[in-house]
Amino acid sequence: MKRNCPECGEEYTGRVDKKFCSDACRASHHNRNNAQELAFQRNVNNILRHNRNVLAELNPDGKANVRKERLIDRGFKFRYFTNTYTTRNGTLYHFCYDYGYLVDEDPDKDFVLLIKRQEYVE
Repeated sequence: MKRNCPECGEEYTGRVDKKFCSDACRASHHNRNNAQELAFQRNVNNILRHNRNVLAELNPDGKANVRKERLIDRGFKFRYFTNTYTTRNGTLYHFCYDYGYLVDEDPDKDFVLLIKRQEYVE
């Protein structure tokens, strides 16, 4: 039975469940269909990676206090983080992978505490 490839329109023969004439057409079709979703995912991952690099640059010793302006000047986006951690006393830390920060909710304080996650793996 002859069918037409949905990507290039070329006629082909093969198994009943075969949908494309070649691997190149199959890959091209799926790449085009997933491009928008993958672009969004790639953009978010780039922002998260950039945030982590900024935190690592400003926090070489594992714990530091920096002005919020320094983070903003380096392009840090506070809306993007990978996870949060709440301590026993209710303090909420935001993390970008293994680097975290604590923003004081008091608008008069413009310092941010930076930390590096300490995990003990056996």
